[in-house]
Amino acid sequence: MPICRPSASSAVRASTALLALGFAASFAASVAAQETPPSPPQTGTRAQGDTAMERLKGTVARRKADSTSGPTALPELPEAERRRAFEGLRKRAPSPAMEARARAGVEAGRDALAAQREAMAKRLAQALGLEAPDMAAVADAAGPKAATAWVPVLFVSSSMPVTTLRTYAAQLEKAGGVIAFRGMLGGLGHVGPMAKLSAEVLRLDPGCEGPACAMRNVQLIVDPLVFRQHGVNAVPALAMVPGDPTQPYCERDDASPVATHVIYGDAALSGLLDEYARLGGKQEVEGVQARLEGR
Repeated sequence: MPICRPSASSAVRASTALLALGFAASFAASVAAQETPPSPPQTGTRAQGDTAMERLKGTVARRKADSTSGPTALPELPEAERRRAFEGLRKRAPSPAMEARARAGVEAGRDALAAQREAMAKRLAQALGLEAPDMAAVADAAGPKAATAWVPVLFVSSSMPVTTLRTYAAQLEKAGGVIAFRGMLGGLGHVGPMAKLSAEVLRLDPGCEGPACAMRNVQLIVDPLVFRQHGVNAVPALAMVPGDPTQPYCERDDASPVATHVIYGDAALSGLLDEYARLGGKQEVEGVQARLEGR
């Protein structure tokens, strides 16, 4: 029986098939290697990092404990030392001189505080027009007056501009005069509006607020009787009143001395005084004019 030998083409095909199988196997192995997830890092590095973190946490905790820790109670002293300390306190020698100085300081402080309160209350009352200023001080500042003195009384109204009233107040301060209103602004039952107006008129600094503001030495009165006595029906008006025009009602009546003339007109105080002198009251205004001019 003849033996069949493989032909050259069969051998080529067989080797080609083997090569194809080998290539497919190697390709499948490379794909499997790519799809396999990477292995985790070495556990040694992670362990060292965890150890360092724990060490840092411990250091921070110890520093916090050191900063917040401290004694929470008094030290326990022996009984002998405690007894000696209390006996030293009891045997402290008193100092009469020191106690006397302390009492004197307390009394002086009380007296000074009382004086300050009284002075501030008086200044507040004067600022609100509830109390007359010290007329003796005004007289000393204005100069000596004659035995028979005439006081310039300027009749005004709350309807006049505040700037005009302030100008008259500055002039009357030099002349030693008085500002007279017929009635209370807002009625007798309302003191606040009149007090506010008085402060605005007499205040040296128009922008100042409060009871500590400096005021002019001009007396402001609310007196309908002096208006009736002189028959004043228009303002501003000036009269040279003999005596004291600020006396209480109980000490005056309609028979009280009144001014010889009443000058009307919205003019400066010096002009009103000149007109008063022209009408025959030269002697009455002479002293006032001298004070107004600073002579």
